[in-house]
Amino acid sequence: MNFRRGRHREDPEINLIPMIDVLLVILIFLMITTTYAKYTELRINLPQAAGENTQDQATVINVAVDAVGHYLVNDSAAAFSDPDSFAAVLRQAVAGRKDPIVAISADASATHQSVVNVMEAARRAGIAHVTFTTQGAVAP
Repeated sequence: MNFRRGRHREDPEINLIPMIDVLLVILIFLMITTTYAKYTELRINLPQAAGENTQDQATVINVAVDAVGHYLVNDSAAAFSDPDSFAAVLRQAVAGRKDPIVAISADASATHQSVVNVMEAARRAGIAHVTFTTQGAVAP
């Protein structure tokens, strides 16, 4: 005898929504409790001291070179005859300041030799930091 002829057997189903709700509550609880964990660390009071702020900023010497080969040192015209004489001009621009930096602004059409001349003069003047200025590319 088959008493179950008209019934189908239903497949077991696992409902995930209550499990997701529980996991979200646990996640929120962990997020809230961990943000306050840093306040339970060791608390210290740092000592206070009064002092003067020093303004030891590096001196920037701007050297501009145009396409023809004219030189400007800090917006003043400077003639280039040889690296030693130009090194003297750079030393005068530094005037004993700490950590000078030579910023070379060369025209895109300037010769490679004119930029190398400035770099050589900076080396002879004892200036170890040399940088180049550029402008951003124009978007089409």
